[in-house]
Amino acid sequence: MPNSVKLLSIGTAVPSHIIDQKEAREAATAVFSPRYAEFSRLSKVFESSGIMRRFGVRPIDWYLKPSSWSDRNAVYVESASQLFIQAAENALCSAGLSAADVDVVVTVSTTGIATPSIEAKVAQAMGFRHDVERVPVFGLGCAGGISGLALAAKLAASAPGCVVLMVAVETCTLAFRMDKLTKANVVATALFGDGAAACVVKAGADGIADVEMSGQYMWPDTLDIMGWTVEPEGLGVVFDRAIPSFVRANILPAMRAILRGSGLDIADVDRFAWHPGGAKVIESLEQALSLERGHLVQEREILSQYGNMSSPTVLFVLERLIAAERLPNRTVLTAMGPGFTMSCVSLRPVQ
Repeated sequence: MPNSVKLLSIGTAVPSHIIDQKEAREAATAVFSPRYAEFSRLSKVFESSGIMRRFGVRPIDWYLKPSSWSDRNAVYVESASQLFIQAAENALCSAGLSAADVDVVVTVSTTGIATPSIEAKVAQAMGFRHDVERVPVFGLGCAGGISGLALAAKLAASAPGCVVLMVAVETCTLAFRMDKLTKANVVATALFGDGAAACVVKAGADGIADVEMSGQYMWPDTLDIMGWTVEPEGLGVVFDRAIPSFVRANILPAMRAILRGSGLDIADVDRFAWHPGGAKVIESLEQALSLERGHLVQEREILSQYGNMSSPTVLFVLERLIAAERLPNRTVLTAMGPGFTMSCVSLRPVQ
């Protein structure tokens, strides 16, 4: 990355309501079992997902009541704004900065619609300057946190000294649909959590790590693997293919192609840090990259305690990696999302 862009800090936030996995299964059983014959078989995902608890923007009883797309989106705007502020303030505080120091804000979110976008809605509460540049990014799903960090780094590289704040915020639990009797919806109720993560990047500064390179890979004819449908009752999750088997078959050549673009190979990477979409996905990633089983320890820990929060999740993993140990010589952050796309960012510790 030109002009030596540094990652200065990371900040994370989750809502106050804890969704215990046992309680989630009991609630889902009460709602789905009388109406959906397949639920008994599918409900095993609550145990096999690797999740102990998650956080939601509403208490669990709220999700059991009927609500419209309008109702859910209103909760999204309110809750995403709160999570944005918490994560952003945590990241800025860690960097020794204030909101008034921010020159560019990149906001990544795919779980609701806000116009004006979230960073505009919180601008006054945050204390952003009137001339702050806003870059809202929509539609990247689970890959959004990495793609947003890559975009923030490129913006920082184009204007050395410019402080760029990237915030990935998602309220995935608002897609829980008690009316939708599908496998994908049952899986979503077992996986999704809510949260936000923020990163501060700047060229020519001291920091945690150098942002070395970034890249994306989009597979053809894969639009039906992951995404949303928009319906009167709310967003409907799309998981139309077996993602773990797709990962095993396709990740390695795609990763090699991304790294090759920067003159690197798999052997040059000391640690892959992945978005933990689910326990089976983590296992498939280890198999695809010939990693020792259980290698992705922090990924499993984040999944267990927070669930799949979509775009912020891999940044929670990075925060855990940094707290646990000094980053190795080269860490490649990776996430997959709708498209179907893989996004990567390489980090190297500041010497």
